[in-house]
Amino acid sequence: MTSTLIVNARLVNEGREFDGDLRFKDGRIEAIGSGLAANPGETVIDAAGRRLLPGMIDDQVHFREPGLTHKGDIATESAAAVAGGLTSFMDMPNTNPPTLDSVALADKYQRAAGRAWGNFGFYHGASNDNLEAIRRLDPKATPGVKVFMGASTGNMLVDDPATLDAIFREAPTPIITHCEDTPMIDANFAEYRAKYGDDGLLPRMHPDIRSREACIKSTRLAMELARRHGTRLHVLHISTADELALFEQGPLIRADGSRKRITAETCVHFTRFARPDYERLGNLIKCNPAIKDEADREAIITALADDLLDVLATDHAPHTLEEKGKPYAAAPSGLPLVQFALNAALELVHEGHLTTAQVVQKFAHAPAQLFDVEGRGYLREGYAADLVLIDDTPFTVQRENVLGKCGWSPFEGMSFRSRIASTWVNGVLAWDGEKLVGTPQGQRLSFDR
Repeated sequence: MTSTLIVNARLVNEGREFDGDLRFKDGRIEAIGSGLAANPGETVIDAAGRRLLPGMIDDQVHFREPGLTHKGDIATESAAAVAGGLTSFMDMPNTNPPTLDSVALADKYQRAAGRAWGNFGFYHGASNDNLEAIRRLDPKATPGVKVFMGASTGNMLVDDPATLDAIFREAPTPIITHCEDTPMIDANFAEYRAKYGDDGLLPRMHPDIRSREACIKSTRLAMELARRHGTRLHVLHISTADELALFEQGPLIRADGSRKRITAETCVHFTRFARPDYERLGNLIKCNPAIKDEADREAIITALADDLLDVLATDHAPHTLEEKGKPYAAAPSGLPLVQFALNAALELVHEGHLTTAQVVQKFAHAPAQLFDVEGRGYLREGYAADLVLIDDTPFTVQRENVLGKCGWSPFEGMSFRSRIASTWVNGVLAWDGEKLVGTPQGQRLSFDR
């Protein structure tokens, strides 16, 4: 590879913003400094004061492969991700077949090789009957074990108390949980169906059917199990203000080098949408857990700034417009988000809620810390050259710009004040601000355990 030098950048890394230059070569960051001189034959890029960030690490995506590839696949969705400045992703196990053993896990890594535009890791799933597979799991093979403590597809709802207890006791990796109480949701749905009938159920009822009480009850159970066994627990997609009080405030890595054992994340759609948006977008913002009230959105944004929430992710989960156009009860839950997630997060900076350094902490550093990702998530010499250059030029999201296979975005018609000018993956330009460049350069993530 030829060497590349980015000069006159505003680097954002590890809580700091500073002017400087960055050189990368052979896929790695070689030097960070001020006034770096160009080498003979080196490509030089003048950032002209624009912000240079480490590539974002999205620890929660559903790229739909295998089995659901009419909605999306590893190639299409990772392409959308790098266009959005997301250079690494961790994909969930609720595919078809589900990722419940080492054979299925190896199959997903094989599928991604040579096709993924970003760097990739795949979660191992939990079920009521795969405890032995979890016990035998190589902790370096996966970011973590995903436990659906709420409704899921196929065989992936873990609702047997003894099995849950054993998984929390014996999992050799961090445990990642989707926390909603299924019996409570089922009772709510039955009540609404009896009152309104199938034809009377509407998307605006979703946050009441998949209620805050269902989230709180399940989150409390997960935390109780984690404390009992000393488990490293990461609770996904916090959607309510009520749950925030359950978590410890402070940095993920403390000053003495220790780290939180129980952590929490939220998703970009919980910072941009709230209950009134169901009237405009309907099933297009139907997701699990549900987007709730404006007060919840405000509390979630504050909790990101105050280090009650440790990670910002997407929960990218595409469905076709035809599927989303079905009546409420039949329409699937999930939104396509990766392409415009960083733009949405940077909008919080423009609004004064977060600093760019805080966005980088929540969306790049923290996932690397939490999952022991080796050599990524920071602007550091010797680290992988996964980089994102930001241009503060406004644009409006339009359907024809969507790269994901489903072909639509809940952000259509929204204007953002920052765009992704360039994305490099392992030192190779993948997105030039207008189009994908070259071929997929994603590599398998390594977990330093």
